Amino acid sequence: MKIVFFGTSAFAAPALKKLSEARYDIQGIITQPDQPAGRKKILTPPPVKEAALRAGFRIFQPATLKDDVFFEQFKSLEPELAVVAAYGKIIPQRYLEVPVHGFLNIHPSLLPRYRGPSPIQTALLNGDTETGITIMEVDAQMDHGPIIAQETVAIGSAETYPDLHDRLADHGAELLGAVIPDYVTGAMTPVLQDDSQATFCRMLTREDGKIDWSTPTEKIYNQIRALNPEPGTWTTWNGQVLNIKKASLQNGQLHIEIVQLAGKKETALKEFLQGRPDFKLSDLGR
Repeated sequence: MKIVFFGTSAFAAPALKKLSEARYDIQGIITQPDQPAGRKKILTPPPVKEAALRAGFRIFQPATLKDDVFFEQFKSLEPELAVVAAYGKIIPQRYLEVPVHGFLNIHPSLLPRYRGPSPIQTALLNGDTETGITIMEVDAQMDHGPIIAQETVAIGSAETYPDLHDRLADHGAELLGAVIPDYVTGAMTPVLQDDSQATFCRMLTREDGKIDWSTPTEKIYNQIRALNPEPGTWTTWNGQVLNIKKASLQNGQLHIEIVQLAGKKETALKEFLQGRPDFKLSDLGR
């Protein structure tokens, strides 16, 4: 079966690997263009492109899906099924009509909960104890299509975004691999989402990482474990931005473990305090 894969971030890499191992006929990898990264703004390929290069797949990086030029290229690949995982752009309707088996998407939440671009971080921010993976058909609306399969995944009380992200990526790849054979033969019946139960999440920004020390300790802890490494959590100290990179919650108390003063390297709090006898936790945020 001919498959075209749409994906950009590291979340999509395990799914691509799974499809490759299952020896599907992968006609092409569609990913976003290389982007400047880091302080030096070095042009950097997305993780899926790097994985595709290692595997020897044909790669496409259209700047837009809205013009006719790339659409004609997509049609020429003659996909029977398309798979989307963290691609980062809405797939136009006319693309959805090309593959005979349509498009399947891997979404890291139990839809219709947390439709949108930040479901993993939002689950952590809200202190949820479980989340999950949804394999769904793609339609014209964001994260709205009928559900093919779901799997619930418990969230550890101390789990951070990178750890949960990687676990969900692996779960998503496994679930995708398990459902495709039955899906394409019609043995699985898609179930419409209950729109009345839908909740939404948004793109998170640097401002979302600003710590309000007057809020409950557990909320601050969830903020730190959800928003690192990006967009990061931060406060101010002595007129400077102090990034809070890692913390733990012990007996209801927040223990800051790793910090980074603006323009400096991150360091353990114990080392940061050396030579700073004037530092007081009560001064944070001032």
